[in-house]
Amino acid sequence: MSQQASARGTFLKVADAVKAKIEADPEMMELPSAADLMRDYKISRGVVLRAFSVLRKDGIAEPVPGGRWRVIRVSAQVDRRPLEDRIKDIIADEGLEAGAAFPSASVLATRFGVSRPTVTKALDKLEAAGVLVSAGQGKVRTVRTVPIREERS
Repeated sequence: MSQQASARGTFLKVADAVKAKIEADPEMMELPSAADLMRDYKISRGVVLRAFSVLRKDGIAEPVPGGRWRVIRVSAQVDRRPLEDRIKDIIADEGLEAGAAFPSASVLATRFGVSRPTVTKALDKLEAAGVLVSAGQGKVRTVRTVPIREERS
């Protein structure tokens, strides 16, 4: 975008350019960062955020924790439940019993594609709910109780 381009409608042009990139690359799962778009199109953060809102309204992209945006693909099923619920499912999926060692925050962060502090917060919620127990910093978390698995619709 040139510096002389009108600000009115610039966000629509950026949104259209990002849509074209998404259509051209079926493997694209994450949108470029706001900083990348600001640099590439020489626009302000506000214009980028308006472009992202257009993509969200059109059902093309959605925000993810951490300030990033992901592409919504019809063929890809994304589990949008809270992270602590997805982590809790590991107990049933892997057949863990009470007293069994639970995977570390680093392992879970890699598995779910989120940061370690995000996983730690989810694990703290599970400890507060009585599902997991921790022996302290640097110690392995263990399963306290096996949660009852609810049927999903």
